[in-house]
Amino acid sequence: MSKKTDSIRPNVQRIVDRPTAQVLVVGGGINGIATFRDLALQGVDVVLVERADYASGASAASSHMIHGGIRYLENGEFRLVRESVEERNGLLKIAPHYVKPLQTTMPIFSTFSGIMNAPLRMLTHKQRSTKERGALLIKVGMTMYDSFSRDGGSVPRHKFLGRKKALAEMPHLNKALKYTGTYYDASVHEPERLALDVLKDGLAAGDNARSANYLEAVGTADGGVTLRDVVSGTEFTVKADVVINASGPWTDLTNKAFGAESQYMGGTKGSHIVVDSPELLEATNGREIFFENNDGRIVLIYPLKGRVLIGTTDLEADMAEPAVCTEEEVDYFFDLVKHVYPDIELDRGHIVYRYSGVRPLPKHDDLAAGFVSRDYRIVETEVAELPGTTVLSLVGGKWTTFRALSAHLSTEATTKLGVKRSVDTTGMAIGGGKGFPTTDGARTTWIAAHADGLDRDQVDRLLTRYGTRASDVIEVLLDQPSQALEADPTLTTAEIAYFAEHEDAVHLADVVLRRTNLAFVGGVTIELLTEIADVMAGSLGWTTEQRDDEIEQTLTTLRDSHGVEVASQHVPAATPAAAK
Repeated sequence: MSKKTDSIRPNVQRIVDRPTAQVLVVGGGINGIATFRDLALQGVDVVLVERADYASGASAASSHMIHGGIRYLENGEFRLVRESVEERNGLLKIAPHYVKPLQTTMPIFSTFSGIMNAPLRMLTHKQRSTKERGALLIKVGMTMYDSFSRDGGSVPRHKFLGRKKALAEMPHLNKALKYTGTYYDASVHEPERLALDVLKDGLAAGDNARSANYLEAVGTADGGVTLRDVVSGTEFTVKADVVINASGPWTDLTNKAFGAESQYMGGTKGSHIVVDSPELLEATNGREIFFENNDGRIVLIYPLKGRVLIGTTDLEADMAEPAVCTEEEVDYFFDLVKHVYPDIELDRGHIVYRYSGVRPLPKHDDLAAGFVSRDYRIVETEVAELPGTTVLSLVGGKWTTFRALSAHLSTEATTKLGVKRSVDTTGMAIGGGKGFPTTDGARTTWIAAHADGLDRDQVDRLLTRYGTRASDVIEVLLDQPSQALEADPTLTTAEIAYFAEHEDAVHLADVVLRRTNLAFVGGVTIELLTEIADVMAGSLGWTTEQRDDEIEQTLTTLRDSHGVEVASQHVPAATPAAAK
């Protein structure tokens, strides 16, 4: 079946031209993308489709953490903690351009609190008390956590400090604390760009790997999956021996589109805010503050990109409603900051960005949200409309374990296909992490080697933004006219064109939300949107009307989904060179 209403993008056309595959992966979040990469590296004929932009769903709503999950110990999820710590250590090595060690401090306000309740929580998965965990219990947890880190050289061991030394290190903390416990985890500074790097690795594996964003699975026909290009309206069918449903929180809805009923998912909503507060930024002393709030919820305050990220909530989610950060959640965040930093004042004027998403957790009935397993499982799903096709539904999964999860899911698929695995991704560098300079001297050498024709400060910024894949971007910059944007000189017109022409950016919002962190840090202005839209119009062939619509749609998305009010003004018409 094929129904075409308009010209379609080259990446979609490649799938249309060869509408069969060994594996079709539905869902372009980090787990779907990583599974696509793993399968492509095995030489499997694989197609990946995503109904919106890559990494725009649950993957875009994370706490930017790559962590073993110290709090999962209390849930008894030892397998998950062990795997997560090992994967954290691995990502520090294979993706050093985006994954960095993060010193994490827990303020502690009692010595013995929680000792009796913790075993009961582990056994019954019920919240026995909202009293905070005390130093003794946290010390035991941190010692156990260290023991899971088999590669001791990746991050240092934890340390405990008494009140006097703790306040000497971090004088803005609540003076009522008794101890601090400090350990190391890791963070991912550019999660959406890391996802793109994983995707590019898959595409580079060979012509058998094809992918497209804004390509939605809408049903079944003729024994295959019906796909609709959201941009052009083109509909066609792809047949595959194995279909992997990696749609995260939307897994049951995707199965329903296939004609199968499932009730695997029961995700919870998590929200965050990003604040521009130099006082709070200084108070963190460069560390994540990770602690238990009065309600028993583990929350965080984390310095990132010159701002401070505050999160997260854990509320029951309705998949029929868009996930947005509510005013009640904002009040909750302000209260938790006051708990740790009572002398620091925050108000809504400090918020530059807010976001919310639904965790892809399993259905949990009456189990308290905080005790729902963060582990994952793979379920073979019966779909009558896809005879001869194996459907595998992914339930669960998190950022930290995406490499291990994808290897597991890929192995399930290759086993069904009778294909022998030939590549192990353990220790394999991801994208711009390959050859990434991790010392000051190595960085200086790399910059000098790639600065021919470019300012060294610009090459430094490109290395930070793309890792060693900056060399590909530099080739593009040198190969065409390029100038710094007036509204943000750290970006160039050639880079914006690169997002559209080489990274599948379809909409203006794709650039400000995911190809860059402009929105995250509160850096969006109407002037900047106009400049970016003009460049994209030239690359994608937008008319003046389409360009203006993109600006308005982006303003609406920023306002409704992220609480960002961009001062609007008359947007001048695009120049003839920019809009055709």
